[in-house]
Amino acid sequence: MDAGESAGEGAAIGCRALQSCGVGATDQRCDRAGDADDELVLGHRDAEWTGHAPILEEDIAISNIAQDEIGHALVWYTALEKLGCGSPDALAFERPAAAFTCARFVTYPKGDFAYTIVRQFFFDVAEELRLRSFADGSEEILRAPALKILKEEAYHRLHSQGLVERLGSATEESSRRMRAAVDAVRAGARDRSRVEADLVAALVAAPGVDLDYAEVLRGAYPGREIVLVDAREIFARGGGIHCITQQQPRARS
Repeated sequence: MDAGESAGEGAAIGCRALQSCGVGATDQRCDRAGDADDELVLGHRDAEWTGHAPILEEDIAISNIAQDEIGHALVWYTALEKLGCGSPDALAFERPAAAFTCARFVTYPKGDFAYTIVRQFFFDVAEELRLRSFADGSEEILRAPALKILKEEAYHRLHSQGLVERLGSATEESSRRMRAAVDAVRAGARDRSRVEADLVAALVAAPGVDLDYAEVLRGAYPGREIVLVDAREIFARGGGIHCITQQQPRARS
């Protein structure tokens, strides 16, 4: 079975499961519940690092990302509610585990911090590709949420990619852990379900893929001047995006 067939079968199972647990799946587009399920489950996995991340800055960052992912799940579940697929609470909390059509990739245990960051980076790339395809489409039920979520996902990718680059070359130990994490994440993506297919296409089959961050942000904030800041020196000293975006007191003249 190829990726398209497995994705289609998973969507059909998901819709039948929605109906069997009393959630009214009245529109075929309810199979997009998998997009929300991805966000919800990954958000919970990321949240497991709250209070346990290697440094305080990353504890704050990963907790914020987890909150964002769960918030994005709410955006998708709310869109599905308009199609008659059930309320966000019913979709998130009242379905049996078998009814979730999220990628297996997001369900795996958090592992060490290297694994979490590499998985987040792979997911961020795949999601950005998917969201941009939705945003460029004509179906408003997908286009509007995608445009909303893209604004935050651009920063998720900047964060995860910055850590991948930093930890991949910082020390022999961090490099070893990151290489092991890449191997583990790629192995977990080989079942080629719906999102994994995007991951394989984006990172495994074409490892040189990259996105124009400035272009993504221009699309999210039309009419604004976009200025990119190289934050790698901040990352190298244990800081992060939060450190360079705080209010600064005005100097006295």
